[in-house]
Amino acid sequence: MAPALSGTLGASSVAALRPRAARGAPSAASSVAPRGSGAARCPRGVRWEAERSRGRIVRIRCDAAVTEKPAGEEAAEEKFEYQAEVSRLMDLIVHSLYSHKEVFLRELVSNASDALDKLRFLGVTDSSLLADGGELEIRIKPDPDAGTITITDTGVGMTKDELKDCLGTIAQSGTSKFLKALKENKDLGSDNGLIGQFGVGFYSAFLVAEKVVVSTKSPKSDKQYVWEAVADSSSYVIKEETDPEKMLTRGTQITLFLRPDDKYEFADPSRIQGLVKNYSQFVSFPIYTWQEKSRTVEVEEDEEPKEGEEATEGEKQKKKKTITEKYWDWELANETKPIWMRNPKEIKKTEYNEFYKKTFNEFLDPLAHTHFTTEGEVEFRSVLYVPGMAPLSNEEIMNPKTKNIRLYVKRVFISDDFDGELFPRYLSFVKGVVDSNDLPLNVSREILQESRIVRIMRKRLVRKTFDMIEELAEKEDKEDYKKFWESFGKFIKLGCIEDTGNHKRLAPLLRFHSSKNESDTISLDQYVENMPESQKAIYYIATDSLQSAKTAPFLEKLVQKDIEVLYLIEPIDEVAIQNLQTYKEKKFVDISKEDLELGDEEEENKETKQEFTLLCDWVKQQLGDKVAKVQISKRLSSSPCVLVSGKFGWSANMERLMKAQTLGDTSSLEFMRGRRIFEINPDHPIIKDLNAACKNEPESTEAKRAVELLYEAALISSGYTPESPAELGGKIYEMMVIALGGRWGRSDTEEAEATTTGEASAEADSSEGTVTEVIEPSEVRPESDPWRD
Repeated sequence: MAPALSGTLGASSVAALRPRAARGAPSAASSVAPRGSGAARCPRGVRWEAERSRGRIVRIRCDAAVTEKPAGEEAAEEKFEYQAEVSRLMDLIVHSLYSHKEVFLRELVSNASDALDKLRFLGVTDSSLLADGGELEIRIKPDPDAGTITITDTGVGMTKDELKDCLGTIAQSGTSKFLKALKENKDLGSDNGLIGQFGVGFYSAFLVAEKVVVSTKSPKSDKQYVWEAVADSSSYVIKEETDPEKMLTRGTQITLFLRPDDKYEFADPSRIQGLVKNYSQFVSFPIYTWQEKSRTVEVEEDEEPKEGEEATEGEKQKKKKTITEKYWDWELANETKPIWMRNPKEIKKTEYNEFYKKTFNEFLDPLAHTHFTTEGEVEFRSVLYVPGMAPLSNEEIMNPKTKNIRLYVKRVFISDDFDGELFPRYLSFVKGVVDSNDLPLNVSREILQESRIVRIMRKRLVRKTFDMIEELAEKEDKEDYKKFWESFGKFIKLGCIEDTGNHKRLAPLLRFHSSKNESDTISLDQYVENMPESQKAIYYIATDSLQSAKTAPFLEKLVQKDIEVLYLIEPIDEVAIQNLQTYKEKKFVDISKEDLELGDEEEENKETKQEFTLLCDWVKQQLGDKVAKVQISKRLSSSPCVLVSGKFGWSANMERLMKAQTLGDTSSLEFMRGRRIFEINPDHPIIKDLNAACKNEPESTEAKRAVELLYEAALISSGYTPESPAELGGKIYEMMVIALGGRWGRSDTEEAEATTTGEASAEADSSEGTVTEVIEPSEVRPESDPWRD
């Protein structure tokens, strides 16, 4: 209870006080009661007390039981009910519309920026509106002790009627239609002015505030009004501001009384400054935040005399020391100007690089950048960059939610959390900013609506990105594109798989090693330029390493004919090439598959084919279902045999990759594996020896074992995995014993053991009904014919 009035009266006045009160006449209290502005009559809750003092003086005291201020100095409050739709909207905002509480500051700063913009626009025709209002600026002052945040702007304020229209209703809206569409989650992308039509940004203050007070002064009005509301209330209060200390020259001041749970986070000055730098870094008006700072100052202190020395007070020496002093002051939070709003011709490369490093926290210069403005159906400005290196974390590779594209609306940061709306997944490594005044956002500004405008925007961003990468590839200095390919080549290959519409722009960017360029990579254009006229296809082989590709038996005849072969050594390469299918009307051909045509083949020697027909049938009989057929090879020159895959099945490389899949399906693996074809080289000595065995001794156990060993060796050299590596190892060891045969001499004990081993092998062979000669350790077979008895 605060004193409202006190005064002194004479005794005669007091004497007249009681009788008149008894007769119902106006009392003495009424003679001293404050007059004016509704205070002529004692309000309810005000108590008058009279007490006798020394002498004839009586002191009368008036205590106001309701208000702290003197009656008459505070204007009457007016209570208003929210429009029904506002109550519903506030409930949506607080409980479901925004996913992050921190966006309240972005919305309030955006509103302040709009108010400043509007005042600057009106000031062009009426300069008096800008008089005596100070600079156009925004100031944010958090108070951790009181748990408040105060946001002040010097823009165009609001009158009393404008307060009711802007904060008590949804401005100029078909509100029911909006809420219905929001509830049904329909596509609102065609409504470009969604944010501008509905003044919902202010209500985001209730995400963190339990009470909001808005004090505003319009240049059109001489009075300043205060709007006040609490969370979860259906009404608000508007009153006139009468406190001289709270008067504004122009603009609006919003005070948020934070909820207990949010007080410690959002009343922190450093947290507020971080939010301003993140969301409002490029607002065109200066934003100041109240921050704690420190400075060093020199102070004097008395120097104590040393032991054994005495000094009088006047002789005491003054010594200076430096201390750190803390103080509070305003600090500019948005000192960086948006580079995309400037003319590209006036910006230096170093400025682009500095902006990139500061915005995306990078330490390397970008490899390339592009700065452009698009007009027409969609108008926006953008600056895009190719980073200097690939992401260090594997989680960021091929991840559409890399937060690399920062979306701004009117230079206010909206979001960097997109799921492929603005950029396809294979271009997720590109970093940059996009700024547009009329993007189809949802009402919370957090989600970009899928619409025709967004598709057009995405198409233009992708096109500009390709232009930037192509320009990098065409530079005389190939080092930059080499760095790009080493870092982001996988992304381009992924684009060949996912984006069929851009194959013509993606294919020229590809780079591969080849049989003629093992140390460096070449483009498909270079390959086609080096092709002889007779060559009708682009040949490639897919393996797990460059060394495997170089030594693969499939290459032998092509290298002999000077035909270049591309080496696909990364897991994604084969799938990417298969999706391209052709390049400049040249088909891609896998040399590890059947029916390989080299273009300028000589007529086959019919006699050779007939001569080895019996061998092919005999080998097929020995191998059974392991191969689909056995045939004379067109691709071998030095290797005895090779195992090729069918035309429509998986290659050996693809089969290896599919087996390595964590969630691979063994049933589909068996189905897609396709048939295997065993090709033999009729000019190789081993094949000639087998041909002799086939004709002279087709039932020879050693010949059959040699065919088995030859097949499993072909499995490995062709890139397949043997079904039983241990069994293959045993066969190789056995053949080594036979081949070495004590050539360098052994002791008698070792010879006896070798003989025992040979006898055991003979017994095993006899169990199959075939008598085989046991070879003595000292005996060496003639090299000319190992199958001769």
